[in-house]
Amino acid sequence: MSVDFDSPLLDAARRRVLISDGAMGTMLQAVDLDVDVDFLGLEGCNEILNATRPDVVADIHRAFFTAGADLVETNTFGCNLSNLGDYDIVDRIGELAEKGAAIARQVADEMGPSEDGTPRMVLGSLGPGTKLPSLGQSTFEEMREAYARAAEGLARGGADAYLVETSQDLLQVKAAVLGCQDGMAAAGRRLPIITHVTIETTGTMLLGSDIGAALTALEPLGVDMIGLNCATGPAEMIEHLRYLTQHAGIPVSVMPNAGLPELGEHGAVYPLGAEAFGPQVADFVSEFGLSMVGGCCGTTPEHITRLRDEV
Repeated sequence: MSVDFDSPLLDAARRRVLISDGAMGTMLQAVDLDVDVDFLGLEGCNEILNATRPDVVADIHRAFFTAGADLVETNTFGCNLSNLGDYDIVDRIGELAEKGAAIARQVADEMGPSEDGTPRMVLGSLGPGTKLPSLGQSTFEEMREAYARAAEGLARGGADAYLVETSQDLLQVKAAVLGCQDGMAAAGRRLPIITHVTIETTGTMLLGSDIGAALTALEPLGVDMIGLNCATGPAEMIEHLRYLTQHAGIPVSVMPNAGLPELGEHGAVYPLGAEAFGPQVADFVSEFGLSMVGGCCGTTPEHITRLRDEV
């Protein structure tokens, strides 16, 4: 179980519900960026923008804070072994993680506290990558070491907590959590670790684990908050959240997509507008007593404003 320590984020979560941001990827897709200049030819590598276009990343953080978020996620979802390995820049994991955290930290400090005095905070985002250890696509130790480099960079850049998110493989989550612990030791900082698993419409994670197995596996690792994100909209998460809030001994959080994705002319489209999204997620707070809520794919500042107002 987690050990008590001084954390502004956990202290704030004990006082009230925290509002996180929406989708970094959705927001970046709306910006006119040049593949060769801004992405250095690494098309789709959003993390490289932490080095080449920190102004764009900062503007997105600023938009979500202005919309009412207490927390923003760093642009570091792909700072892991397989994602950056696909672009042959694994050696930049720590650098891009630190830059991503520093951008968010600067904007959070610039914006100042929320109206009630709660400090604006930064979640260090750590995604699952494209290769899963349970399928033998990558080794556990290699993943742990890469996550440790990212976690150290996030801590040095000023993150207030880690968010291990969109997890489909419990062995990958364990590698990330232990990597975060290694990274904290290297950076000399203790930060909360939040883990979000992704439950498909089938009712399990991609590799077949249900929410009960996820809680049983992850809570003993010493994580400080557990929850769900991605894959579905709010409606499909209800029973999984019910299970977590009935059985978890730690706070619970959620960041749904803006509904189930639909195939549009230019790829995935998320149909749930702010007017529907906000009340649905706010109902989770009333029903389940969640500690943190926000949005995943397809959610914009408008979604976060409506969510904040409803909460």
